[in-house]
Amino acid sequence: MKVAYLFSSTNSQLMLSKMIIPQMLEDRHGVDVAGMMFFFDNTFLLTKGSNTGEALRKVHEKHDTLLMACDVCAIERGIEGQLIDGAGIGCFPNLYAVLKSAEIEQVITL
Repeated sequence: MKVAYLFSSTNSQLMLSKMIIPQMLEDRHGVDVAGMMFFFDNTFLLTKGSNTGEALRKVHEKHDTLLMACDVCAIERGIEGQLIDGAGIGCFPNLYAVLKSAEIEQVITL
């Protein structure tokens, strides 16, 4: 099954660092994660030098998972030039375009 995650809750960092990222890096997550989009303060999770950001960079390198920060959210927080390698900024139309061919079966908002 192919899924995409949208991270908008205040608990996103915990779910990523304790569950999703380790499972993906150990190939035991159980689904193919085609993409992750980050909103609000969760965009900080994609910054260079942060523990979660560096782990997400490894996920991207291993699985070619799309990593995208909401453009407005990243710009408002002044981090658009500080994202990890492999992460980009965009809006829903960008996400739809990238994930269209991935045949996503479920979108999960956390």
